Amino acid sequence: MSDETLLTFPTDFPIKIMGERRDDFAQTMVELVRRHAPDFRAETVEMRVSRNGNYLSVTCVVRATSRAQLDALYREITAHPWVKMAL
Repeated sequence: MSDETLLTFPTDFPIKIMGERRDDFAQTMVELVRRHAPDFRAETVEMRVSRNGNYLSVTCVVRATSRAQLDALYREITAHPWVKMAL
């Protein structure tokens, strides 16, 4: 994997996390994001329920300071059993 990136850090970087609709999904994802971006503000989260109500998307905009930070965050998000996809 190359260390090259088109991003210039620090940068505000949106991450959309999609998973099963559960009462604690959004809060769990916020806690996960905060492990990698401690300054993340939960009140900025945007949520959207799928058309049939089975899934929830949570968009978190983090202040990314490095590619390594984003890579670690994506690895943890996608490893979570409730998460179906992260963009």
